[in-house]
Amino acid sequence: MNPFKGIALKLCSVTLFVVMSALVKAASETVPPGEAVFFRSFFAIPVILTWLALRGDLRTGLKVKSPMGHFWRGVVGTTAMGLMFAGLGLLPLPEVTALGYTAPLLTVVFAAMFLDERVGLFRIGAVGLGLVGVLIVLSPRLSTLSGPTVETAQAVGAVLVLLGAVCAALAQIYIRKLVAYEETSAIVFYFSLTSTLLSVLTIPFGWAIPGGTETLYLVLAGLLGGMGQIFLTSAYRFADASVVAPFDYASMLSALVIGYVIFDEVPTGPMLIGAGLVILAGIIIILRERHLGLQRGKARALRTPQG
Repeated sequence: MNPFKGIALKLCSVTLFVVMSALVKAASETVPPGEAVFFRSFFAIPVILTWLALRGDLRTGLKVKSPMGHFWRGVVGTTAMGLMFAGLGLLPLPEVTALGYTAPLLTVVFAAMFLDERVGLFRIGAVGLGLVGVLIVLSPRLSTLSGPTVETAQAVGAVLVLLGAVCAALAQIYIRKLVAYEETSAIVFYFSLTSTLLSVLTIPFGWAIPGGTETLYLVLAGLLGGMGQIFLTSAYRFADASVVAPFDYASMLSALVIGYVIFDEVPTGPMLIGAGLVILAGIIIILRERHLGLQRGKARALRTPQG
C-alpha cells in the first residue's frame, strides 16, 4: 500500500473528470447530450484497452459471467451520463458538480432498499444533512419554473442533474453486485462499450455535425474520461477506500476555478453553503463506513461522475 500515491492518483482522476465535464459543456451549444455521450464513451475505449493490454488483462479481463448485469449497469449509467451532460449545457459547472454529490447520499438509501444493507440513524442523519444542502443549492431555482426564460432553463437543468444523480446512485448498486463476481477491468470496459452503443440510439433525436473545435473538445473529453477512469481505479490499488474517497470532493475546487476562469461563472452564496453541507455529509458517511468496516473500495473504484 502507498497512500500518498493513491491520493495523488485520486486527485488526478478528479481533475481529469472536471476538465472532461468542462469540455462537454463547451461543446454543448451545438452538440446534443446523446452525441456527447457517444464521443465520451467511444474515445475512452482505446485508452482502456491499452491500459488492459499493459496490465496483461486484455484476455482474461474481458470475460464476463453476467452479461445482463453489465447491460443494465450500462443502461442506468448511460442515462445518468446523458442527464448530467444535458444539465451541463444549462447550469454553471460548479452547480452541476455540487448537485452530482447527491449520488453518494442516494446510494446509501438505495443500498438499504435493494441490497438489504443495514443503515443506522447516524448515516440516515448524514443523508438528511446532505439533502438539506441540495435544497439550499436548488433554492434559487425553485421559483423559476414559469415561462420560457433563462432562469426556467436553469431550473430544468437542475432537475435533469438530480435525475442523473439518482441514476448514478442506481448504477452504483449494480456495480456493488457486479464486483462480487466480475473483474474490475471487465466492468470498466463493458460500460464504455454499452454506453457507446446505447448513445447511437439517440441519433433520431437530432445529432449535429460538430465543427473542428467542438470535435476536438469531444474527442479530448473521451480520452480524458478514459484516463480519469484508469487513475481512479488505480488509486484504490494503493490506498484504502476510506483514505482516498474523501478526495472526490476536491472536484469542487477544480470546478470553481474552471467555471470562473473559462466560463465566467461566479458561485453564489446558496451554492457554496449547500455544497459545503453536501460535502460534509458525504465525508461523515465515508468515515462512518470506515468505522463499520464496510468494504466498498472496488465499487468506488469504478464510479464516475456520470455513473
